[in-house]
Amino acid sequence: MSETLVNTDKREEAASAPAEAAARVNLLDFDAAGLKAWCESIGEKPFRARQLTRWVHRHLVCDFNEMTDLAKTFRAKLLKLAEIRPPEVIHEKKSSDGTRKWLFAVGNGNAVEAVFIPEDDRGTLCISSQAGCAMGCLFCSTGKQGFNRNLTTAEIVGQLWTAERELCRDRGITDPNDRVISNVVLMGMGEPLQNLDAVIPAIKIFLDDDGYGLSRRRVTVSTSGLVRQIDKLAEAAPVALAVSLHAADDGLRDKLMPINKKHPLGDLMAACRRYLRVAPRDFITFEYVMLGGINDSLADADHLAALVRREHVPCKFNLIPFNPFPQSDLEKPDREKVLAFCRRLNELGYVTTVRKTRGDDIDAACGQLAGEVRDRTRRAERLAQQKAEAAVILYRPQHS
Repeated sequence: MSETLVNTDKREEAASAPAEAAARVNLLDFDAAGLKAWCESIGEKPFRARQLTRWVHRHLVCDFNEMTDLAKTFRAKLLKLAEIRPPEVIHEKKSSDGTRKWLFAVGNGNAVEAVFIPEDDRGTLCISSQAGCAMGCLFCSTGKQGFNRNLTTAEIVGQLWTAERELCRDRGITDPNDRVISNVVLMGMGEPLQNLDAVIPAIKIFLDDDGYGLSRRRVTVSTSGLVRQIDKLAEAAPVALAVSLHAADDGLRDKLMPINKKHPLGDLMAACRRYLRVAPRDFITFEYVMLGGINDSLADADHLAALVRREHVPCKFNLIPFNPFPQSDLEKPDREKVLAFCRRLNELGYVTTVRKTRGDDIDAACGQLAGEVRDRTRRAERLAQQKAEAAVILYRPQHS
């Protein structure tokens, strides 16, 4: 064969390699039903899906040759047709308090963050569901930078897959039943309920006994209050629900969270009541970011209690002292006011906690996950307008 023909063959082989890789399915994209359907589509028995699920999510294996109980012919198919590809880790930080943060590349210059928070009785992973966020909440670092796109199921599940794998490796854990991460919260970058097509299959993988085996009580979805999507989550994958509230009246909440103009508090409270019919817990968690001089008075606490009492929503409150970030123009609340607010709600009969600040030294605290996003929403312009509109109500006189 001539040298010209040899070189041509090599060029054609090199050109076809990326095409073959692009054609491979990412097994992290499939829940149990999806993986079963895919196995059947390539002529394999349905039980192969369960075997694969256990290898991928219990054993955290990405090399098909290590899946020793699979038939060699099946492994050969997998090598040609499939891959296990989590998003690439481009940076990792470790806090002095044990918190760890990963920055994942998700293509086209976008990156998202996930955070592991160790506690004495649990290990919680906070994961992202979107590159950026379109909600535009005034106090959120993620929202400040705008929105690019929804993450895929593989990109959502891949955050847990990667974190669990690295944490187990660091601790020398080899037993697939011995897990470091016991809780998953979708409270990172993005609004999970805007991405239900990818989030619901991810949740099903988290709950699958052949996958991560988490209980519904240990998976929490946080939302800014998308009413119709709350109902869809209740139907498809009811897990613990956390609602970002942050104000007890529509006037202030409109300014802090533009979504309230579309889904006001009355509609949101009704959706919470409906969700409780199928929820794994008998209460809704209301997240409440405390902003200095804005929503941190005892009168605000009284209004908050009056709201949930009037709307008949069993709940507990999680108070989150605001973490200032550049260009936020908002202030951290006084520590004594936070504690007084908490005491008042407790006195009124509501279980109330103040979220511990974790990972401050690596910018991993609540509201500070920023990643890197190529904004498609002209967020900077909209934020300037939003601040101007909000200025008349923010920093209003406070009652003691």
